[in-house]
Amino acid sequence: MSFTAAHRQHTLDRLFGEHHHWLFDRLRLRLGCPDDAADMASETFVQVVAMPAPQAIREPRALLTTIAKRLMYDTWRRRDLERAYLEALAAQPEPLEPSPEERALVMESLMAIDALLDGLSSRARTAFLCSQLEGMKYADIAAQLGVSTIRVRQYVAKGLMLCCRELMAP
Repeated sequence: MSFTAAHRQHTLDRLFGEHHHWLFDRLRLRLGCPDDAADMASETFVQVVAMPAPQAIREPRALLTTIAKRLMYDTWRRRDLERAYLEALAAQPEPLEPSPEERALVMESLMAIDALLDGLSSRARTAFLCSQLEGMKYADIAAQLGVSTIRVRQYVAKGLMLCCRELMAP
């Protein structure tokens, strides 16, 4: 491991060790659910790990708070959108069948995701999909897969890293 990589890892370890419990406590108070708080804290640190230069972070708690708030608002917005969509569907006289074009687009997207996640083990793939598509909590995924929640976090982080690399690819 090069000096730069070792320094980066040391910085990330220190950030996590010094601030994870603090962030988790704040999120638990705000969200009222320890499982949601654990998931949100993990996602926050996944974004920090994905940063190009975590060594440059000067105010870690301010950054972690900003990232966590953005994730909370995104989650709430997604839940509101999902609720509105389900209400609109329930108000329809008959279930609407997706058009062939819509089905083709969905299948194309699913195949692209499948190819992107091809490098993951089956457990990592399952954990990532359960977390990102089904919105399952890490604790529930861990119980389903028979692994620890820390391992689930690692699986999801690996999947997110693959997605980030794909987004950053020219």
